[in-house]
Amino acid sequence: MATLETNTELGRQIVEDAKRYVLYSWSVQDAIAPIAVAGAEGRYFWDYDGNRYLDFASQLVNVSIGHQHPKVVAAIKEQADRLCTIGPPMATESRSQLGKLLAEVTPGDLSMSFFTNGGAEANENAIKLARWYTGRHKIVARYRSYHGATAGAITLTGDPRRWAAEPGIPGVVRMLDPYTYRCPAGHPDPCPVCTGGPHLEEILQYEGPQTVAAVILETVTGTNGVIPPPDGYLQSIRETCDRHGILLITDEVMAGFGRTGKWFAVDNWNVVPDIVTVAKGINSGYVPLGAMIVREPIAEWIRPRYFAGGLTYSGHPLACAAAVASIEAFKEEGVVENAAAMGEVFRTRLGELAAHHPSIGDVRGLGCFWGLELVRSRDTREPLVPFNGTGDAAKPMAAVMKRALERGLYLMTHWNVVMCCPPLTITRDELDEALDALDDALAVADEFVA
Repeated sequence: MATLETNTELGRQIVEDAKRYVLYSWSVQDAIAPIAVAGAEGRYFWDYDGNRYLDFASQLVNVSIGHQHPKVVAAIKEQADRLCTIGPPMATESRSQLGKLLAEVTPGDLSMSFFTNGGAEANENAIKLARWYTGRHKIVARYRSYHGATAGAITLTGDPRRWAAEPGIPGVVRMLDPYTYRCPAGHPDPCPVCTGGPHLEEILQYEGPQTVAAVILETVTGTNGVIPPPDGYLQSIRETCDRHGILLITDEVMAGFGRTGKWFAVDNWNVVPDIVTVAKGINSGYVPLGAMIVREPIAEWIRPRYFAGGLTYSGHPLACAAAVASIEAFKEEGVVENAAAMGEVFRTRLGELAAHHPSIGDVRGLGCFWGLELVRSRDTREPLVPFNGTGDAAKPMAAVMKRALERGLYLMTHWNVVMCCPPLTITRDELDEALDALDDALAVADEFVA
């Protein structure tokens, strides 16, 4: 572990300048209180006061390989020495190698990649391509979803973050989510929403299946609750799409690259999407990168046609080199297998926390991708923080996060859900350390239980 050096005055100046000169995303600017980060390594980062934090959020669920992985850092340096940047019309070794690697690790016949700067741009290009390919214009998206903050991606997004950007692009319609803990249909047996196909069929009946180009969904819902679909759901959506000639786009920006204990979340249900979008874990955010990956029939359709999409930094050499090194490290070090093994530890330990803390209403997840839904009452399932709660309403969750930070644990939360998403390289000892700190922090939530 690197030496922690203190420089309180420098840390204070960094925060002061950030608050004055930097516009922060999804924040009230006068309320921001960022941590001035001096360095990071493995599963930890630290500030200029010498405080060390276990990163239980992988920052934005993207630093999957951990901080400062030597193989990835070395690949970036080597690429920088050889070729820092070149335009998208050229061919580079790192870009070509990454395209081939993605065809190998993705399921089925996903075979051709368009590289972007991140997940939002991957989703933008996925819906454009779906419209061109099908000749249809509507896109079905879910309510509890987040697909990015650019114009099209924020319209696809179902959660309230889209409100400020409305009206958005035309043609996006909504379907409900397979959220079994709070099922919008009341979860009858069989449940049309949580089964998938029957609810989608009803939406198509109203919209006209001949007008729908694609269904886009997060394979495992991310920031809106870490919600894995019930078994059979994804297969049912796939079958319904096939029946009507509709493309299935799975957003694996957060759930892909080992996060669920499989290379891709769809692998948990043996479903191959027509298009998969990725970012985050593709190279753990060391250099911004995303990709839209398409199945072979779509690739064959594209090859003789003009592709009306492009980005100045598409397939940036440094980003691609980082991704190649990351995928190689995943294979060499058994990173996906470690995520799966830690998933079983999560399942047991979070179950024990639920038995001990009345504020835990539901525990759900896979691999190193878990959510604890906190409630004021298990009987009524009243959320600890209301849907889209801000200000005073959000104070209980803020208090939980504050206690965790005091214990050296950095958490990511959204409304009333604590997200447990450490780097996939986390060790058993580190996981126990994190969950012991979380156990202490949850005592704060218990104080609000009726």
